[in-house]
Amino acid sequence: MTTQAVPPTTNRLEHFPVTFFAVIMGMSGLTLALHAAQHAFDLADTIPLLGLLLTLVLFAAVSALYIAKAIRYPAAVMGEWKHPVRLAFFPAISVSILLLATALLGYDRAIAHTLWLIGALMQLVLTIAIVSGWIGSRSFLHATLSPAWFIPAVGNVIVPIAGAQLGYIELSWFFMSAGLLFWIILLTLVINRLIFHDPLPGKLQPTLVILIAPPAVAFMAWLNLVGELDAMARMLINAAYLFTLIVLVQLPAILRLPFAMSFWALSFPIAAVSIASFRYSAETGSQPHLWIALTLLIALIVTIAALLGRTLKAIVNGTICLPE
Repeated sequence: MTTQAVPPTTNRLEHFPVTFFAVIMGMSGLTLALHAAQHAFDLADTIPLLGLLLTLVLFAAVSALYIAKAIRYPAAVMGEWKHPVRLAFFPAISVSILLLATALLGYDRAIAHTLWLIGALMQLVLTIAIVSGWIGSRSFLHATLSPAWFIPAVGNVIVPIAGAQLGYIELSWFFMSAGLLFWIILLTLVINRLIFHDPLPGKLQPTLVILIAPPAVAFMAWLNLVGELDAMARMLINAAYLFTLIVLVQLPAILRLPFAMSFWALSFPIAAVSIASFRYSAETGSQPHLWIALTLLIALIVTIAALLGRTLKAIVNGTICLPE
């Protein structure tokens, strides 16, 4: 009589990916978009506050799980750090903290200030570490380049949104300069990769939506630093609209792909361009921009609801947190 070997059970914690912090980015973006809508339409603060509380709970849960992974499986975390694609998602941690700091500004300035300091320092360290790794002795293939590479470097433009309001003007200009510089560099590299090399693999196709985020976020940061709607601000928001239209053409093909955590890349960019539209409408009184903002907010709510449902279904079915 022979017996068959039973395959070992996959340890979900060991394979809990850093890409889960993209969930926090999306939920933080939704919270900020709801807050912008609340100001635009003079609504009660209840819904944005509930969104913030839910985001804080999710951030605490995701952070606890990833810290537990780092303690129990440090080699797995190091493996993600050395992974040419997942490396770009580590700054999603600092970006999430910065977005939460921005969302908390209207509720508790002291906590927001503390979170901003932590997030800004982490963003600086991760930017230097990752960019140094990119230009160091390690070589990267074109196939590993995707719009997700915007997160480490261009994520710096998120710092001034709250930083300018907290009084860190010169420091905010430093992060703004770094973010805009790397946006131009990486945009050139990414467009070159998309045009002249093989198409993005299926799991990375949703990262195309990230193209929208840098100019949309930079628009808001620029306004907070300059204080007026100048030519540069107009160029940034219109660049965000251009990339939104480009992504809309690609979206049907993306939505036909099997679900993966990379689909959360759809959420924050939509939130960013919605918030930017609300801000533009507030600055100019433009009704068309107000309706654009509202349409994008509705699309964001539908997207987040679908992503939460698909993520919960994947967790129940055990189809995520698996070894690759």
